[in-house]
Amino acid sequence: MKILLMTAAALFVACGDDSSSSGPEGGESSAIEESSSSWTLSSDDSRVTEAIGSSSADSSVAVKADTTKITYALKPFAGPLTNPHKGFTVPTEAAWTFDPSFEYGPHGSLNNGAWNLVTYGSGYQQWNKLNPAKGVYDWSELEDLLNELSKHNMGYALRVFPYSPSFIKDNDTPEENYDWTPKFVYNELKAKKITARYKENNANASVPVWDDPNYLQAAKDFATALAAKYDGDPRIEYIDVRSFGEWGEWHVSNLDGSHMPSVEIQKDMLKHYASVFKKSLLVLPSDGYGDIYTYALNLGITKRDDCLIGIPGTADSLVRAYEANLPTVAENCGAYALMLDYTDVIPGGYLKWTPERWVDAITTAHLTYYVLDQGFDDCGYRFYNENKALADSMSKVIGYNFTVTQAELLTVVSAKDTTSTLNITVKNTGVAPCFFDVYLVAEFVDSTGAAIAQLGKTIRIPKGTFKDGASQQFSFGGDVPAGAANLATQPGVSVALSFYESDEAYKTGKNPTVRFDNEGLQGNNKLLLKSR
Repeated sequence: MKILLMTAAALFVACGDDSSSSGPEGGESSAIEESSSSWTLSSDDSRVTEAIGSSSADSSVAVKADTTKITYALKPFAGPLTNPHKGFTVPTEAAWTFDPSFEYGPHGSLNNGAWNLVTYGSGYQQWNKLNPAKGVYDWSELEDLLNELSKHNMGYALRVFPYSPSFIKDNDTPEENYDWTPKFVYNELKAKKITARYKENNANASVPVWDDPNYLQAAKDFATALAAKYDGDPRIEYIDVRSFGEWGEWHVSNLDGSHMPSVEIQKDMLKHYASVFKKSLLVLPSDGYGDIYTYALNLGITKRDDCLIGIPGTADSLVRAYEANLPTVAENCGAYALMLDYTDVIPGGYLKWTPERWVDAITTAHLTYYVLDQGFDDCGYRFYNENKALADSMSKVIGYNFTVTQAELLTVVSAKDTTSTLNITVKNTGVAPCFFDVYLVAEFVDSTGAAIAQLGKTIRIPKGTFKDGASQQFSFGGDVPAGAANLATQPGVSVALSFYESDEAYKTGKNPTVRFDNEGLQGNNKLLLKSR
């Protein structure tokens, strides 16, 4: 059983480009310190201040004769490092992706190393399959996929398509092969559709009238049902708003005769999604630009772009979402194998994939989420085999990446009691903030890594406040009454640091989910600090 040390000093200093952290949430336990930009000292902290000086980060602190200091050795974690709610994905069509018979899957015979970097699954669902009749919803196949991904500690980026022109082969292609708007929308609700020409092969195709009021109401009803089922579901990373156009991408560039709805209607759809999804992250698809983009950001809806590398300047388009303190999402113009054959001729073609352009896309757009390779056939197998070292290194660049750069433990002995204070500096070396609350915990652990007692209080860092490139200083202090054993000096006792996604996860004994980019990571994801 963990023994919570009596806390005489819970200190914290934050520095960097952020000084606007919000206050503690109502009803939050007083045992949690809120990340802020000022010292927090109890009335009995005078001797601690005297012992460690005016700055806990100063490597030349004045140490009294009755004070001992342990300085910890800190090195980067060797190899790739994955963490939740950020990183790379590959297309995951269905639960069968994880069947050992699929040779490119995580359990397949080819031992596809790309899965070592994959932190979430992505793919599309058909509207007509999820919503086969009015008021009827079938989530079964989606549930199978979500549950399988969850077993592998992965979330899912959900896209529901109303239309997919890729399957229009000729004039005789059945409508249900490409028009994934449920039939009841036409037959019962009397939504209109037209015949358009698919420019890729000049075939005639049936297309919804995107601004038909009956179509719009059906799309909103589906959004409401989707939110009732999945809003806040921890298995969902984010949800694209895919109500209009080809692949739901908010354009009809390949359908001659089809037209997007007005800006007002597009904004109204975004407003509806924002009204029913209160917790899950929403994403505006690739072709939502201009006033639509601005409106989405004001609603807290972020942006994706699907033409990184292939079209110059697309990475720059995502900077607005980053500046709005929202995670950015991206794909490339095509699969890796296809992009290698591009001719670098603009206009009339696309830029080919190069390592330099790949790195530039990630860093310029401050990407949090990115498709490692979007080819459905091999799940990034070729890409990873040809770019392993680069891909491994970029797993620490995309999104947030927490590195402990300084750590020391001060023990001050007085006639009254003994105080242990752990001072650490953490830097976010990634290209984006951490967009979820994290809870930082320091503990004394035994020689097996098992927790003995918490040191100081849990510190909550609100989402979006630990900026990329910023360093923050944290202090954890605890008193031991005179005559009691001081854990800091006991043989075999060490200090471990952990990042949790909730205080409840720590209190109930779950393992932390966020890993530091340091040597000393344990199997339970805690970072064991080792003295020099």
